Parts: sequence; structure tokens; C-alpha cells
Amino acid sequence: MKNIFVGNLSFGATEVSVRSLFETHGTVGRVNIVTDRDTGQPRGFGFVEMNDDGEGEKAIAALNGTDLDGRTLNVNEARPKTERAGGGGGGFRAKRW
Repeated sequence: MKNIFVGNLSFGATEVSVRSLFETHGTVGRVNIVTDRDTGQPRGFGFVEMNDDGEGEKAIAALNGTDLDGRTLNVNEARPKTERAGGGGGGFRAKRW
């Protein structure tokens, strides 16, 4: 399975439009357009999982730099998610004396 990063998506891009673009190069398992957790608005990038690594490589080579909805796509193999520093969510707490 090949996990592919798709950057510079227009905010009007849909999972259907991205899927149809990649399906011309092979079998697409899953499409995920990343949205802001607070507003629900698209963040301009997403991920495509292709079932066959060879098809995924061909799709990356063919689609990187192509146009979708007036935007030039940045398409490459997704890097593994890295851990971010910080404990997250705690915020400031005043001490009680």
C-alpha cells in the first residue's frame, strides 16, 4: 500500500474529484482531505492510499505538478507522522495556595 501526500489542493476540492484524478493511474483505497478541527474547513492538503505500490509511484510521477481546479498539485510519498513536542491540551493553570 502506498500512502501519498497531495498538497496545494483548492479549498473546493472534494474526495470524489481527487479520487477520480488518481483512479486513472490505478486502484485507490482511500482518500482523506484534511479539515480544520475547529471550523471544518479544508486545509488545502490530503492523502490518497493506493493499493499497489507500483501504481502509487506511477501516480506520483504523473500527477506531481499537474493542475486541479486551478491549483498546481504537490504530490509525493507521505512521510510517517512524527511526534510533536509538548504535552498538549493542558494550557495555563493557576496554582492554588
